[in-house]
Amino acid sequence: MPFDLEAFLATAQPFLIKVLAALAIFIIGKWVVRIAINLIKKGMMRAKMDETLVTFLSNVIYGFAMAVVIISALGQVGVSTTSAAAILGGAALAIGLSLQGQLSSLAAGVILILFRPFRKGDFVKIGGEMGVVDEIKIIHTVLKSLDNQFVIVPNNNVTTNVITNFSALPTRRMDLTIGIGYSSDLLKAKRILEELVANEPRRLEEPASAVMVKNLGESSVDFAVRFWVNTGDWWATHCDMIERIKLRFDEEGIEIPFPQRTVHHIGMPPANDKGASVAETK
Repeated sequence: MPFDLEAFLATAQPFLIKVLAALAIFIIGKWVVRIAINLIKKGMMRAKMDETLVTFLSNVIYGFAMAVVIISALGQVGVSTTSAAAILGGAALAIGLSLQGQLSSLAAGVILILFRPFRKGDFVKIGGEMGVVDEIKIIHTVLKSLDNQFVIVPNNNVTTNVITNFSALPTRRMDLTIGIGYSSDLLKAKRILEELVANEPRRLEEPASAVMVKNLGESSVDFAVRFWVNTGDWWATHCDMIERIKLRFDEEGIEIPFPQRTVHHIGMPPANDKGASVAETK
C-alpha cells in the first residue's frame, strides 16, 4: 500500500499543533517565570532581606511556577493535568517523607534567618555547643569553637533547644562567688574585695557594683561580687579578677578554704593523753 502523505499530515497535523503549542507554553512560561523571579529578587533585596533567604525563597517560587508551566504544557498534548498534578504531589510527598529531617532543618533555617536570634560573629551557645557564629545556612549553622574548630549544628537542633547569645547586649554583669574560711576576718575580706572591684579599670560605673555576704556554707563564708563590664571584656576581666583576689588574699592572710567536713563520733570512749581511747588502754 503506497504511503499517503496527505492522509498522514491530516491525521498528524492536530497533534503537531498541540506539540508546538506545548513547546510555546513551556518556552514562554519559562521566560516569564525567570523575569518574575528576577523582579521578586530585586524587591526582596530592596527590602534588605537576608541574601540566603532571598535565594531560598526564589528557588521555591521558581520550582512551583515551573511545575505549573510544565503541567500546562502537558495539558496541551492531551496529558491529564489532574493525573500530572497527582503524580507531582505523590512525588513531593515521597520526597518529603524521606527527607523530613532535612526539611525540618530547612524550616528551622528560615525561622532563624527571619527572626535573627543571633548573627554572624556573635558568641553563642546553641544545640549544646558553644562558639562564635561563622555562617548561618538554610540547613545548618556553622560555629567556630574556642579551640578553633568548626562545629556544624543542624538548624532543627538550634530552634528546639535553648539559645544563649552572649553578644546580644553591649554590657554584661560579672558574678563571682568568693569563699573565705570561718576563722578569717570577714570585714577585712569584704574591704579587700570592694577595693579590688573599685580599682578594676574595665568596671562600668553604672549599674552600681556590690560586694555582699551571700551564704554561710559548709566550709566557707561566701561573698557575692557583682559589677558590670562591656561584653567584650567579660572573660578577660573574670580571669584577671580571680587571679588578683587569690594573690591579695594570700598576701593578707585570708584563707580560701577547700571543702572539708567535721565528723563527730557519738558514744566513743574519751581518748587519753597519748591519743588512745580508754577502752584501748585496758
